[in-house]
Amino acid sequence: MSPRRHIMLFGGSFNPIHCGHIALARQVLRENLADEVWLMVSPQNPLKPQDGLLDERLRYEIACKALQGESGIIASDFEFALPRPSYTWNTLCALGHTWPDSDFSLLIGADNWTHFDRWAHTERILSHHRLYVYPRPGYPLDAPLPPGVSYIDAPLLPYSSTEVRRRIHSGLDIRHWVPDSILQDVITHYRRA
Repeated sequence: MSPRRHIMLFGGSFNPIHCGHIALARQVLRENLADEVWLMVSPQNPLKPQDGLLDERLRYEIACKALQGESGIIASDFEFALPRPSYTWNTLCALGHTWPDSDFSLLIGADNWTHFDRWAHTERILSHHRLYVYPRPGYPLDAPLPPGVSYIDAPLLPYSSTEVRRRIHSGLDIRHWVPDSILQDVITHYRRA
């Protein structure tokens, strides 16, 4: 019998994907916390406004291009076929049904952890899946965590999709913010958005 595959889900709008997302996924693999990290591109986050959100298919395609050559890090459009808005519990149930021989855990930022109680079915998520919290600027990781939730030992990364978009609209350089492979795509598409 082959061992179960452990997949860590890193959900987000990826509007756009940036170097911080990739560095964090690499850290998960370096720490052997998962066999693969799936960047789950969300078509519609129920807790975020949709203003300035690039088309989901385009965000996914840019993420795929950014991850070419990355071993164990995959962009996923799995949520695109699910009911909207995208509730994590529904995604986890559908993933478990599709890949019953895999275990799924979640990677979320400390900013999302502060309002995790607003997510749908939080008790079910925590009772069936491990959750890893990574540092975000302005959200100290010092509070005790419930069983099944761990802080991930990752550097505090200065990147954010909001800042990438702001820099583009201000005419500032975004090299070193996004992979070179998607630099022109991001500038072109987000300048219009």
